[in-house]
Amino acid sequence: MLDLKLIRSNPEKMIQVLETRGVDKESVVTLLSLDEKRRALLPVVEQLKQKRNELSDQTAELKKNKQSIDQNIIDNKKVNAEIKDKESILKEIDSKLYEIAVSLPNVPGEGVPVGEDEEENIEIHRWNEQTKFNFTPKPHWEVGENLGILDFERGAKVTGSRFLFYKGLGARLERAVYNFMLDVHVNDHGYTEMVTPYLVNSQSMFGTGQFPKFKEDVFQVQNSDYTLIPTSEVPLTNYHSNEILKEADLPMYYTALSPCFRSEAGSAGRDTRGLIRLHQFHKVEMVKFSTQEDSYEELRKLTKNGEDILERLNLPYRTIVLCTGDMGFSAAMTNDIEVWMPAQDTYREISSCSNCESFQARRAKIRYKTADGVTKFAHTLNGSGLAVGRTVAAILENYQNADGSVTIPEALVSYMGGVTVIK
Repeated sequence: MLDLKLIRSNPEKMIQVLETRGVDKESVVTLLSLDEKRRALLPVVEQLKQKRNELSDQTAELKKNKQSIDQNIIDNKKVNAEIKDKESILKEIDSKLYEIAVSLPNVPGEGVPVGEDEEENIEIHRWNEQTKFNFTPKPHWEVGENLGILDFERGAKVTGSRFLFYKGLGARLERAVYNFMLDVHVNDHGYTEMVTPYLVNSQSMFGTGQFPKFKEDVFQVQNSDYTLIPTSEVPLTNYHSNEILKEADLPMYYTALSPCFRSEAGSAGRDTRGLIRLHQFHKVEMVKFSTQEDSYEELRKLTKNGEDILERLNLPYRTIVLCTGDMGFSAAMTNDIEVWMPAQDTYREISSCSNCESFQARRAKIRYKTADGVTKFAHTLNGSGLAVGRTVAAILENYQNADGSVTIPEALVSYMGGVTVIK
């Protein structure tokens, strides 16, 4: 959530900035108008309450002196009616103000390119040459189905489209990938491993910015306050909700493997085959809590942590910084890591590494106290480290052989129990 003081202090600039995030100017103008009315009304209500207290004191004094209190009773009723009327108006203003405030996306950080969509994202780093073959590479779903390690047909039969079974060495490969990722993040990158709840309440979804705006993107449990997590970013970030941390304990790093559940609303017809856009998938998540001063250095490190996984797997990738029109709702800056998919002849997102600055912390009330006793909102960061199914897809496409087999990346052989090739 944005700080109203920030919008109030420079309204024209904030209108221009938020327009780059797709926010209509009228929404900000209405917000400022409501805020002005609210601030004008608050002292009026306080004055009326003060008057009511004075009347109460006068009434007590009149009673003590056995004097008539009839006029005080009339005046008190009149003041109470005014207070009730003004508080009703204030409640309505607060409701409208809140509705607009929680719908506003984060303000882009310094250096974020202005643009409307993914066409205006900027590549900032590329690693290794794109994989070349002396045969026509097959898409990962064909490779997996031919080897009998991915079963989309039975996944659809048992549940529905965009669900699947991993089978045999396919299941072993999925497990090898996420165990490898967790070990690297814990042992080499300094993260604390967590196992989180896979159901969270509405307040947690609000805290990270999924609610109320993106309810159609998730699976909610009927007749309850529970939602299946779209990413373990939600429980990990809310781990410190309503807390005041110590500056000396920052930064804090957490990582977790979890299933992720997404309805993929609005993605009809996109990536209908394969492991790219499923309703259920595994992801290793990285979450950080940082001081305000250090969060962009922590974003650089977070991005590098994701890149390191691909480099150890020898998978070509590129890193791009997202423009204002392509960033997620809560992000102030996002670096996307995209892995090379040879059969599709393109790079595909495998991690989004974002600095949300204080946006989520305001919603979830995550603060820290500095050495000199000042309380500030923490900065929160998150990124995939990595999306497991997409990593499996990248391995199947980049490591496929002419005979249909798939070579196991060297870094995963020990996790595969010594298996070097899936035939």
